[in-house]
Amino acid sequence: MKSIENNVFWITGASSGIGRSMAELVIEHGAKVIVSGRNLAALENFLSKFPNHQNNILPMAFDLGADFDAEDLAKQAVNRFGRIDFLINNGGISQRSQTAETPIEVDRKIMETNFFGNIKLTKAVLPIMIQQGGGHIAVTSSVVGKFGFPLRSAYAASKHALHGFYESLRAENYEQNIRVTMIIPGRINTDISVNAMTAEGKKHGVLDPGQATGMTSEKAAQLILKGILNQRKEIIVGKFDTIMVHIRRFFPRLFYYMARKIDPK
Repeated sequence: MKSIENNVFWITGASSGIGRSMAELVIEHGAKVIVSGRNLAALENFLSKFPNHQNNILPMAFDLGADFDAEDLAKQAVNRFGRIDFLINNGGISQRSQTAETPIEVDRKIMETNFFGNIKLTKAVLPIMIQQGGGHIAVTSSVVGKFGFPLRSAYAASKHALHGFYESLRAENYEQNIRVTMIIPGRINTDISVNAMTAEGKKHGVLDPGQATGMTSEKAAQLILKGILNQRKEIIVGKFDTIMVHIRRFFPRLFYYMARKIDPK
C-alpha cells in the first residue's frame, strides 16, 4: 500500500460498517482522520480505541439527511488539520419496500441523505481541495447504482444520481488535480439492511441473509483503500453477487430475467 502517513481523510458513515473499518485502517497507516456519522457515541468510542492517536482524530457528528452547515464543518476540519486530502463520502441509508407501497416522503428522505447531503458536503470541500492544489473524492455507491433492483427503488435512484454527479465533477475538475472514485459494493456484512427504511419510514431492523454472508467490512475497506490510492475510477467490491454488474453489461436479457427472480434479501 502506498504511504498515506500524515494525509488527511474525511470519512462519513464512520460510526460502523465500511466507514468505520476504513477509518481504523487509515489511522493504523499513519493518516489523520475526521470521522463523521449520526451517532456521536460511536464516534467517541472510535476515538477511545486509539489513545495514542488522539491528536490525529477529529469526531464530527451530523446527519446527512438533516440541515447541517457543511461549510462550517469543513472550516473546522481545515482549522484542525490544515487541509483535506481525501473525502470519503460513505454515509447513506438503504431501503426495503415496494415502490407502490412507499410514500413520497420516504423517497425524499432517502434522496436527501444519499444524494443531497452527500453533494452538499462535497461542494463545501471541493473549493478547499482546488485551492490546496488537488484532492481525492471517493463516493460509496452500490451495485444497484448500476441497475435497478426489487425493494430498492429510491435507494437505486439515489445511487444512480451519484454516478451522474461525480462523473461530471471528475470531468470538470481533472485539470485541478481532483480525482474521483466511485465505490460499488455488493453485499457486505454490515448493518445496512438493519438500518434500511421501510415503507413506514422505520428501520427494517433485520440483518438480511445476503448481508450476513457478505464480505467483511474489514476486507472491503482494504480493497477500497488500495483502489483509491491507485486512483481507480470505479472499485467493485464484494463476493459473487457483484457478477450482476457484468451480466447487466454483457448479457442484458439474462439480467432482466434474473432481476425478476432473485431474492432481494
